[in-house]
Amino acid sequence: MNCETCQLKELELDPTEIRDVLRCVVHTIFFHRALGLVRPKDVDCELFEITYVQCGDAELEKKIDEKLEHFVAWSEKHPNRKSQVCLSFYEVKSKQSSWFGSKVERHYWEQWIVNVNVHPINPPRSSFLNSREKVSEETSTRRSALETSVREILFQIIKFANEKQEHIPPITNTEVVSFPYEISTPSSSESQFGWNKDAIKRILQSDHPYSLS
Repeated sequence: MNCETCQLKELELDPTEIRDVLRCVVHTIFFHRALGLVRPKDVDCELFEITYVQCGDAELEKKIDEKLEHFVAWSEKHPNRKSQVCLSFYEVKSKQSSWFGSKVERHYWEQWIVNVNVHPINPPRSSFLNSREKVSEETSTRRSALETSVREILFQIIKFANEKQEHIPPITNTEVVSFPYEISTPSSSESQFGWNKDAIKRILQSDHPYSLS
């Protein structure tokens, strides 16, 4: 099965921005790939003048928040590290392995890679900064650039979701998210690339592996 991959533009974040920005990005991906009966819910970003749409499913929201908390915890222990959050959709199929029985395999058909670079907030030093106004101005300029990046990523998601549809398997249920999915974040068993070992194994087994760079 062909596995389509979307590499999203890298996000430069400070620790206080991770939750709000990644919620916006991940929920937008899910909304455009839910494919089931959704109850759209508009949500305003806390940091920007951006409104995105969630699927209106409490269980999905809980799962996303849990994974993002894992990512926040990891980033606190690994400052100044580039990493990725990967959202994968797959089908579960039984494969006849031997006369002893069959085994279940995951067939991945789409993967979204959210590239993230988290920078700790450096406290201002009076020898270089003359006033709080200068700190505020620098923060405002950086935040404005981040908002532009987030908007570009949202358009990138929409464009990919609209253009890449032929690989999507037939829908056989009416659940909000019609296919099984997983959200991968770095863990204590990570490799030098910032991925955990299970994610590396999955990538290598995929018919269409994506770049780790």
